[in-house]
Amino acid sequence: MDPDLMLIFGFILVVLSIVFPFAYFINKREHMYKERKLELVARAEEAKAEQMRYSNGDYSKMEERVRVLERIATDSNHTLASQIEELRALDRIEVGKPEVTR
Repeated sequence: MDPDLMLIFGFILVVLSIVFPFAYFINKREHMYKERKLELVARAEEAKAEQMRYSNGDYSKMEERVRVLERIATDSNHTLASQIEELRALDRIEVGKPEVTR
């Protein structure tokens, strides 16, 4: 074989022995990065689901208030004042204000 050809072949082997481990390392890091990114996306989705679950509780409070207001609007006037006071008491309890007596 030609000595120049042997030198080129040796050079290619040396370059490949340097490039392949480096490429493997880069590929491994990229894989770890993608895995971590997917994990963070999953955590974000879990947080959104948790937030939606808690916000539905606020919705149910609002729905209960609308039901009470519908009852107030459709019932007779003698119970109107007591139910308005009941709503005010509920508001004070939720907000944490002390009760005011008149």
